[in-house]
This record gives sequence, C-alpha cells and structure tokens, in this order.
Amino acid sequence: MSTTTKIDLANPAPAKPAKARPRRGLRANATLNFWLFTGPFLIGLIVFVFVPMGWSIYLSFFEARFTVSPSSFIGFDNYRAILDNPDFTGALVTFTVFAAFIVPTTWALSLGLALLVHRIRFMKAFFRSVFFLPTAVSYVAAALIWKMSIFNGVRFGMANTILSWFGVDNVAWLANPDPPWYWLVIVTLRLWLQAGFYMILFLAALQNIPAELYEAASIDGAKPGWQTFRYITLPQLRATSTAVILLLLIAAYQAFDEFWNLLSKATWGQPPLVELYKTALGENQDYGQGSAGAVILTLLILIITLFQGKIMGFGRGEESK
Repeated sequence: MSTTTKIDLANPAPAKPAKARPRRGLRANATLNFWLFTGPFLIGLIVFVFVPMGWSIYLSFFEARFTVSPSSFIGFDNYRAILDNPDFTGALVTFTVFAAFIVPTTWALSLGLALLVHRIRFMKAFFRSVFFLPTAVSYVAAALIWKMSIFNGVRFGMANTILSWFGVDNVAWLANPDPPWYWLVIVTLRLWLQAGFYMILFLAALQNIPAELYEAASIDGAKPGWQTFRYITLPQLRATSTAVILLLLIAAYQAFDEFWNLLSKATWGQPPLVELYKTALGENQDYGQGSAGAVILTLLILIITLFQGKIMGFGRGEESK
C-alpha cells in the first residue's frame, strides 16, 4: 500500500451534509397555522363582542321598545332620556365613589398578601392556594353565603353573633340604606373574591425582581423594610400595579351579580348595570335607551382608565420611567 493511500485512510474526506428535506403538510404553512390557532378565538370575538357592541351603538339612536329591531330614528333622544333618569346618573356618581374606595383597598390588600406569601419560608404553596381559592367561587354563591350566613341580620348570624360579644345590638345589614351597612357587606365580599387573583399577579412580579437590586441597596446603606420597599420593590411593580388598577376599575363599574343578589328589591345602592338591566328588561323594555346607557357607561370607563393610565404611565417605555 502506498504512502498516499495510507494518508487518505488516516484522513478521510468529510462527509457531505445531507440536504434538508422541505417541510410538508401543516408545518410548511406558517400563515395557515396562525389562522388555525387564532381563527376560532377571532370569530368568537367578532360574533360575541364586536357585533353586539356595534349593534348596541346603532340601536341607541333608534326607538326600540319590546324589540331589538329599531323602528324609527330619534337621534340623541335616548341619551338625553337616560341622562335625565336620576337612578342611572345617581348610580354613576355612587359607583365612581365606590371605585375610588374599592380599587386602592383591593390593590393594597392584594399587594400585602403577595408580600406575605413571597417572604414566608414554610408552606408557601399552601398559603398561595388558600388565598387564591376564593377566586374560583361564583359571585352568586358568595353573595348568598354573605347574605344568609354572615350578614343575615338575625341574632344568630355570624356578624351579629360577634358583635353581641361586645354588647352591640343586632344590625340589619341589608334592610335599609341608613346607615349604609350594606356597603360593608359588599366591600368585604369583593375583597374576599378579588384579592387572591391580583395577589397572584403581584407575586409573579415580585419573583421577577432581580436579587442584585436588593444586594446593591443593602451595600448602599438602605435599611430592610420600608426603605427597600419604597425605593426598590414598589418601582419594580409599577407595570403590574398599572394593570391591576385598570382591571379593578373596569370590574368596579361592571359590578352586577353581588348587587343583584344582595339588593335585588332595593331602590338604593344599585350599580349602573343593574339600572340598565331594569331599563332594558324591565316593564318598558326600552332597548334603545338601555343601549344608550351602555354606551355612556363604556365611555365613562374608557375615560377613567385612560386618565388613570396617563397618571401611572401606562404604555411608556422603560427609558421614560
């Protein structure tokens, strides 16, 4: 065997890479895959959200009683009529005050629970599950529990039993609007149902804060506790706080289930959606006026959320913070 042959055997020529086979079937068409996954959602969004919204706006300019088919064009008469309704305008004012109270309260409670669960060193999964569990409870079922077991107004109810230990007489929590004890019932119910969900959002944001920030703050002399929370934790939670407050504002104005079940026969303390329900599905069944009220409520929510987003810096880049 020659020397050349030995060299060739010791250093064989590299094998040529095999040509990649072209993809076939569904994997080859990214556009088709996109529409297969998003198509059903988009169809549902159009059919059940955008079409009803558009029809509601259209219906608000027509006379439509006892039917969702418009009969005659009346312009802004439905808007003037719903704004002249003291029950609806009173509900808007009342629930603006309600939102101004329930939103920061829920935000603070959710953040506090998230900080507690984040710092705890034992049974973290247990406490996270316990605080989040009320989120899975139906608003209707929770309202009935609050109404029949805790704040039922009789002496053997849980709330009145606790008050009797301190010598306080029975309180008719849901019987009358003066004093407005029903707000205590509704606020505690809302806090119990909502705080766990937003706690999870804050908890996820807390886990994403780099530990190096706390180490650098400690080296610079920042004391653990309030200083660290104010200058490190809270600024890092700005984006999550903005999203949470936006969701809480929308939820406050869209309140319906608990009020309908707790105060169904009352003429006071009703949210805008209950007043719109009575307008559209009550004795007169004025769908045109109800649609006008829904448009006004949507615009109010939009204005308030945009104003809040402007204050909180919603949509700004990281460099503008």
